[in-house]
Amino acid sequence: MKNMKSYEIRQMWLDFFKSKGHSVEPSASLVPVDDPTLLWTNAGVTPLKKYFDGSMRPENPRITNAQKCIRTNDIENVGKTARHHTFFEMLGNFSIGNYFKEEAIQFAVELLFDKKWFGFDKDKLYITHYTNDLDARNLWIKNGISPDHLIPLDGNFWEIGEGPCGPDTEMFYDRGEKYDSRGKELIEKDIENDRFIEIWNIVFSQFNSKEGVKREDYKELPSKNIDTGCGLERLCCVMQGVDTNYDTDLFMPIIKKTEEISKVKYNGQMAFKVIADHVRTVTFAVADGATLSNEGRGYVLRRVLRRASKYAKSLGINKPFMAELVDVVIDIMDPFYPYLHEKKAIVKQIISAEEEKFLQTLASGEKRLESIVSQTKGDVISGEDAFVLYDTYGFPIELTIEYCEELNKKVDVEGFKKYLLEQKERARNARKDEGSMKGQNEEFLNFILESKFSGYETTSQKSKVIAIFGNAVVLDETPFYAFSGGQLCDKGTLNDSNVIDVVKMPNGQHLHVLDKNPFKVGELVDAVVDKEYRNMTRKNHSACHLLQASLQNVLGNHVHQQGSQVCSEYCRFDFNNYQSLTDEEILKVEDLVNQYIKEAHMVDTKVLPIEEAKKLGAMMLFSEKYGDKVRVVDMGVSKEFCAGTHVYNTVEIEQFVISSIESIGSGVFRCMAYTSNNAMELLKESQKNILETLNTAILKGNDLVKKAKSEGIDITYDYYLRPIDVVGYRYVLALRKEINRAQEAYKALEKDYNQKRSQNALKSLDVFDSKIKNNKLFTTVDITDSNLIKDMATALRNNKNLDVVLLASVNGEKVTFVSACKAPYNASNVVKEACKICGGGGGGKPDIAQAGGKDPSKVMEALAHVEEVLK
Repeated sequence: MKNMKSYEIRQMWLDFFKSKGHSVEPSASLVPVDDPTLLWTNAGVTPLKKYFDGSMRPENPRITNAQKCIRTNDIENVGKTARHHTFFEMLGNFSIGNYFKEEAIQFAVELLFDKKWFGFDKDKLYITHYTNDLDARNLWIKNGISPDHLIPLDGNFWEIGEGPCGPDTEMFYDRGEKYDSRGKELIEKDIENDRFIEIWNIVFSQFNSKEGVKREDYKELPSKNIDTGCGLERLCCVMQGVDTNYDTDLFMPIIKKTEEISKVKYNGQMAFKVIADHVRTVTFAVADGATLSNEGRGYVLRRVLRRASKYAKSLGINKPFMAELVDVVIDIMDPFYPYLHEKKAIVKQIISAEEEKFLQTLASGEKRLESIVSQTKGDVISGEDAFVLYDTYGFPIELTIEYCEELNKKVDVEGFKKYLLEQKERARNARKDEGSMKGQNEEFLNFILESKFSGYETTSQKSKVIAIFGNAVVLDETPFYAFSGGQLCDKGTLNDSNVIDVVKMPNGQHLHVLDKNPFKVGELVDAVVDKEYRNMTRKNHSACHLLQASLQNVLGNHVHQQGSQVCSEYCRFDFNNYQSLTDEEILKVEDLVNQYIKEAHMVDTKVLPIEEAKKLGAMMLFSEKYGDKVRVVDMGVSKEFCAGTHVYNTVEIEQFVISSIESIGSGVFRCMAYTSNNAMELLKESQKNILETLNTAILKGNDLVKKAKSEGIDITYDYYLRPIDVVGYRYVLALRKEINRAQEAYKALEKDYNQKRSQNALKSLDVFDSKIKNNKLFTTVDITDSNLIKDMATALRNNKNLDVVLLASVNGEKVTFVSACKAPYNASNVVKEACKICGGGGGGKPDIAQAGGKDPSKVMEALAHVEEVLK
């Protein structure tokens, strides 16, 4: 067996299968594309599902890949065992309806044992197979595997619910008695051990499982597939002759760097393994676009990073350090993942920020946990205490469980879930004040120094730092608008530091979150707001006011704001109404806003006692809480309570275009709109889906014309894209109209094609002669027009003097069955029999009948079934 580096093993795998006619599929993103059922890409076959389920046909039915994957379902075992990981690479070779069992086993034998490739010793491999799969057993023997190295197992059958399934065969490498004196019974009895390491699994997907049907009665798939998985980390462990995956060149450089940082020697400690595994996970996930948050994918990632931080503390590392390991991860993985270099800076920045945030609460959280444990009577920490650790100290529940296990305590997880659900309900029912601090703490609540907002008058000034909270500062006076009232915060700089967020603290001060914080309390800084960003945000906010006035004018005074978000790019406005808006109403609303803009209304702002402001008729949010004095923004056609930034005259908004108005709940609608001189460009960008649909329709028509021409059929696609010279929502409507025109033109084109194709087919019915058996014909046809299919079935019956004709046509998800029969056969019964397999129904006369099926994948099975019934 060759001793190879990880990148050499990966490359040899790909090179081998490429030499066998496989296409090398690039490693897909860890964040699944167009698959909401998955948090992560978790298997080598995941990005190939589109091929296996038939939704897309690969250019080459032979595929190989090295796919990066994340699985966190057993994260608690990472570091405890030699082979558990959250991030791993799965090597695979796949056949979609091409080669099957014989070739798959031949390929495995050649790659594993040939001296040109991996060069394994055959005596070191033990191979399992499904007990009843004697074909696989015989093929292994045929390829030189000793029968006493073949192990039949009833469990070697891959099956998940209904659908494709089949037997599998697994390859185990024997590392010898050094790891366990027992023999192959460890495999036979599925005993956890370190002697026999599973390195490769091949699934022979050949059956269709069905509920209620015994496995031995499963029907064979018309198209058999091969799906394999070989863990790179395990293969490296075996081929590099080391004890665990963590001793391979995929992990040891990370462990060595952790030794350097911690000044602790590695002797197999769990902490080193956890850190090495988890930093790989976070590095790749963030590089692939994942973010850290408190739910879904982001929660999983945060949990992984914080678990690593927690174990780092046991090595004496009490500072952010994982960013230093990112460089090592990228160096190791560079040969196959060079894109990591361009993502390095942002990955390190995100990891450091998250570590800093967690370390600020970790020490106090641990002290609180110790206090909770000491005060707890019995062995179970209450759900309420676990929730406090989660809500106040940022401890994921899984981390609390792990801490408690070390202290021989358990956690009331169900009680924790109850408190978490109550919090979510409170948040759902409460006013969604997007500008308030989330997870306020005592330090913020006790901060009472005054800080003034000067942003209405200026966008830059000298200010003094009066408080520091981690990577954030408070100034005595600031031009930066804080996220509140639906308006996103300003962007800009404090000296050389970028202001990445500004939020309101509990007592009203503006907290500036920075990308780096070199400041000290008392230091003077240059606070400079990004003028262009502020200017575009002002335009969008003022446009929202005009939009509400326009909606009330067009729809009625019952319309009120239900929520909003304004930023430099767009304005989003939620409002109530009794019913969906018509296109004519949307156009009226848009036209009226543009009219208000052109009328050049001065924008006047005043701070007034609330009762005086109410007398002016200024609108207010009913769910909002106001002080004794309020700021009123008056645009002539609109008066509202508002603390946001606005234009000085409506003419500054320039242009207003609506992209969409859609329902987001019972009686609540959302309007997306754009302003200023780039409004149309942004609108067109927002309509990408419609443009893609239109382009697809046009391409589809052109492709059909080409296909017809190749068949000697002359058809004309009566559609061309007309110039669209309207703006705003009229542009959206024009696009939709063009889609309808293109689709109608395609329907006409398809009808013409089918008619001419059928006419050609009727002239040459002899093409079906080879499929006629016992004076009966059961076949599929490419024609989708049911009338033409009937004509063809009748002509075949009469011209060929057939007793039974059953034609099946697939159009998308629909199946059409047409039968033409002569007595004593009944066409109506024939199509009904076909629908027993495909679902659906229909009927007709004894001589001609039609039915519709629901499952196109079972068409061939249905035809075979009817043929068998009529024998």
